[in-house]
Amino acid sequence: MVSFRPFAAWRPPAALAHRVAAVPYDVVDRAEARALAAGEPLSLLHITRPDIDLPDDVSPHADVAYSQALEALERLVSAGGLRQDERPGFYAYAQHREGRRQLGVMGLASADEYWAGRVKRHELTRAEKEEDRLRHVRTLGAHMGPVFLTYRAQPSLDARLAEVTTAAPEVDYVAPDGIRHQVWPLFEPTLLAALEAEFSRLDAFYIADGHHRAAAAARVGRDAPPGDVSRHFLACAFPHDQLRILPYFRVVADLGGRTPDAFLAALSAAWRVQPIAGPADAPDRHRFTMGLKDGRWFELTPTDAVDEADPVARLDVSLLQDRLLAPLLGIADPRRDERIDFVGGVRGVSELTRRLTLDAAVAFALYPTSLDDLMAISDADAIMPPKSTWFEPKLRSGLVISRFR
Repeated sequence: MVSFRPFAAWRPPAALAHRVAAVPYDVVDRAEARALAAGEPLSLLHITRPDIDLPDDVSPHADVAYSQALEALERLVSAGGLRQDERPGFYAYAQHREGRRQLGVMGLASADEYWAGRVKRHELTRAEKEEDRLRHVRTLGAHMGPVFLTYRAQPSLDARLAEVTTAAPEVDYVAPDGIRHQVWPLFEPTLLAALEAEFSRLDAFYIADGHHRAAAAARVGRDAPPGDVSRHFLACAFPHDQLRILPYFRVVADLGGRTPDAFLAALSAAWRVQPIAGPADAPDRHRFTMGLKDGRWFELTPTDAVDEADPVARLDVSLLQDRLLAPLLGIADPRRDERIDFVGGVRGVSELTRRLTLDAAVAFALYPTSLDDLMAISDADAIMPPKSTWFEPKLRSGLVISRFR
C-alpha cells in the first residue's frame, strides 16, 4: 500500500493562476525561460529558474541563485500571487491536449515510501542535477513543482475523481502552448478520507517524470524528524491508462570518423537498412528512422532477434544504444557523452531535419516506450537508458505548491 495525503497548499488566486504558473524548470534553457517570464513579475520562473534574473556570467548553481529564488518567492507571496489554504485538501488537476484529457490529483507522497521502493523509479539521476534541486528545496523550504506519478488505473478511484470534477473548476485557462489546465480544490473531509483510502489500496506509485525532484525531496524527507511535513513531497498522480508517452529522439554530432557511406556499410552487419523518401516517425517497435546530414533517410531494423523477455533489453532505446550507438559510434555513456543530444518527440521529426542542417551528422527517430514497459522495469528494480520517455503534456508548476516552513 502507499500513502497519499491532503495538505493545505499555497496557491495563486484563480484570477492570477495563468500568470503565476509556468512550465517545469528543466524543459527550458536560460534564454527560453527568460523569454517566457519577460514582462511577467508573477511568473514562477523567477523562483524555479532564478538564473534568468542574474547576469549570464553567473552560474545557475552559484549561491546567489538560491538566495535569489528565496527572495523571488517572498516577493510573490507579498504581492498576493500565492496564499495558503486554510484547511487541507486534495487538488484534482486536468490537462487537455489535442482532444485528450488526463485527470489526476495533487497531494503529498511519502519520502519514506520512496526509500522503501513503493514510489518506484525507472532511471538514474545525475548528481549535479539532484544536488541543484536539493539546494533549491532546502533554501526555499518548499516544493515548487510536483513530481509526476502514475499508478495502475483503479476503476473506483478514477470514477470518484471523474465524479468530483463534473462541477466547474476553480482554475481554467489555456496556456500559450495550447494546453488547457483545470484545478478543482477538494476540501470536504469525507471525500478526502475516501480518496486517501482509495490510494492506500495501490501497491505502488511509479515516477513518470521528475526523478531529480523526487530524489532531492526524498533526501530532504530522510533528514527530517519523524512526523515532520517535509517527510512528504508534492506530487501529482494519474492513472496509467490516461497518459501518453512520446518518443525521445537522438542526434549525434559525428559518424565516429567514418564517411556516410562507410557508416552505412558498417551498419549492415547488424541492421537491415532500407532507403526511404524522407523524414518520418518510426513506424513501429524495433523499426527506426535514420537521417544523415547529406539529406538521405533510411529505415533500420535489427537483424538479430530481440529478447522480448528482458524488459530493458527489448526497449527500442536499448536496441539503439547497445547495437548502434555504443559499438559503431563509441557512445558508451549517453548520460555524459557530449557528442549525443536528445530531442523530445513533441518537437517532431522536423526538429531532426533542422538539427541535421545545424550540428548533427546523424539523427534517429524511435518508437515511444510504453507505460507497460515503464512499470515492468520499475517493478523489476531495473533502470532504463537515459531519456527513454517524454511525457506530454508536462505538468504546470505553480498551480499548487507545498511549503514546509
